[in-house]
This record gives sequence, structure tokens and C-alpha cells, in this order.
Amino acid sequence: MARRKRSKEQRESRYVRMARLAYAIAQQTLPPYTHPKSPHIYTFPQLAACVLLGFYLDVSYRDVEEWLLASDRVGHALGLRRVPDHTTLYRAYRRWRMRDLERMKQRWLAKLGVKEEVMASDSTGFRLTQASAYYPSRAGRRRREGIKGVYTVGADAPLILAWRSGSGPGSDAPYLSGLRREARRYGRYQGRARAWMMWADGGFDGCGVEEGDLIPPVRRGGNLVSSERRARAELVAAARLDGIYGQR
Repeated sequence: MARRKRSKEQRESRYVRMARLAYAIAQQTLPPYTHPKSPHIYTFPQLAACVLLGFYLDVSYRDVEEWLLASDRVGHALGLRRVPDHTTLYRAYRRWRMRDLERMKQRWLAKLGVKEEVMASDSTGFRLTQASAYYPSRAGRRRREGIKGVYTVGADAPLILAWRSGSGPGSDAPYLSGLRREARRYGRYQGRARAWMMWADGGFDGCGVEEGDLIPPVRRGGNLVSSERRARAELVAAARLDGIYGQR
């Protein structure tokens, strides 16, 4: 009975584990301070870890502040002497650079030891305004192009393995090679042979498709343009029948 009680007391919240991991990754990636005359109340890695927790919880900066005020254990894991204000967290996020995010992602995935047999890619658009696409057209305004994000995630561990960004709608095919090049380090290999597969929809079809990619070929005039695409179409059809390739 005493052993069972002791094991319950040793349990640790996943938020504490997340905070400790985020803080360790930020310390390995970011400088301690971003300005030589910083008041040294918080370190840059501490603030970055708080921002990452906000992303993990999917809450606003104000809610992160309130959440930290209510959680002493998380604050202790981050080494905080006091809880930062939500405006401090926002300014810390604004000081990030894309190379910082990329380095933190690589260290994070390396620490988790991610190895995937299947990776899936897709894209999404982000409008630069909260107005619907219908309103600017009715108001006579020129439609502004949004930001396009293209991502590759793992099937076993639902984590973003690679990302690319662009502007406006368009084909996803130009992003495929870059995504594969970035994500291949997280795939499984048998010796030197590739043992992982890239899945995507027909929007990624193009000259960058390689053997082992499960991407439906685009048809022109009802016929496939080459024997390679016909063979790939047969592979996709067989995978669908086997229940491997999901349909929306």
C-alpha cells in the first residue's frame, strides 16, 4: 500500500515535462539574453519556453500568463522567479527568427528520436485579413494574396517534420522536393535503402515525384501523360483498395 501511494506521489504532469523539454531545447538554441543591457529578470530561453507552452496549450498570451500564475510546478521547471507579463511574452516571440524555429525543431525531433515509415504532406492558406473572400469582391477592393503554408507530418508521431511557405494559391508541386529533403532525416532506413513513403494529394504531382512517393498523378484529357504516371496511378488505386491511402 505504501509503495502504491509513493508511486502516485511521484507522478508528474505532462505540462511540467513539456515545460522542462521546451526549456532545455531553448537553452541549447537561443542566447541567454538578446540585449547587453537587458534587466536580466528573465532569460530569453525562459520566455521562449513560455511561448512554446502557449502554442502547446493553444491559448493566448494573456491566458499563458494566467496559467503560469496558477501553476507553481511549471514555473519551477522553467526557473522563473516571477511570472512574465503577456506583453513580455509577445515581444519575446517577435524576436524569434525562422532559423531559431528551425534549429529548435531539429533539436526537438532529434531528442524525441522520431523515425517514420509514412510521412504525409499538405498545404493550407492563411488570409491576411479576417474578412471573408466574398466581402472584398463586393466592396470593389482588390483581393490580396494570402500566405501559403506547406507541411509534412509523421504518421506515428503527429509532429511537423518539415515546412515551407509561399504566397497566394497555386500548385504544391514546387514544394515537394524541399519538404522531402528536410524530412528524409526522420524516415526509417534499411541499411542505406529508403524504407519510408511520402503521401500527398494530386496537388503535389510533378517532375519532383520519386519512386516511393504515393501521390496520385494529374490526368490530362482523361489520359495519363506517361507510362511512369500510369504505373503510379495503379499503385495508388491498389493502395486505396487495401485501405492504406485514405480518401477525404
